[in-house]
Amino acid sequence: MLFTWAVVPTCLPAVRRRCHVCSSDRFRPSGKFRVNANHKVLDAWLLVLCEDCGDTAKLTIFERAHVRTVRPALLERLHVNDLTLVPELLQDPVLLRRNHVSLDWDGAWRLDTGGSDHLDREVIDVAVRFEARIPVRPVRLIADGCGLSRGEVERLVAEGKAVSAVRLTGKVTGDFTFTLKR
Repeated sequence: MLFTWAVVPTCLPAVRRRCHVCSSDRFRPSGKFRVNANHKVLDAWLLVLCEDCGDTAKLTIFERAHVRTVRPALLERLHVNDLTLVPELLQDPVLLRRNHVSLDWDGAWRLDTGGSDHLDREVIDVAVRFEARIPVRPVRLIADGCGLSRGEVERLVAEGKAVSAVRLTGKVTGDFTFTLKR
């Protein structure tokens, strides 16, 4: 029987960036956007706040974009500070790379296993589904979902009793399946 687990975000991740005021390295999204127009050219930023001092920094969404190249629906969402746009933008690898930032997902996600009826089985097949691009070690997911220690899961991987098409020792951000034999 195939069990389905889900890695679900519980809140927005912290943005890892150095604060120029207090040298902290964690910002939280404010949910506000700034749009600036200069004739027919637009700039747009997502505003983030330093967790220590509260200073505001800007993450560039686009800059020097001609008005006609920006989708009207996106522009409207930016103008009304649409909160559902913030997680969409934070999941965009181009935006993260352009701004030289990364996301810190510590404490911002949970694992839904659908119950504990799989814990007593000798062999379980599990499909893990990610609702957001959250980098997590599969060993940690297996340990949390099956009630095992990470060391024990690493031993099962080394013995070939935990197998998957993806590498179980690194980090993954997308859906995968695995089989665990005890």
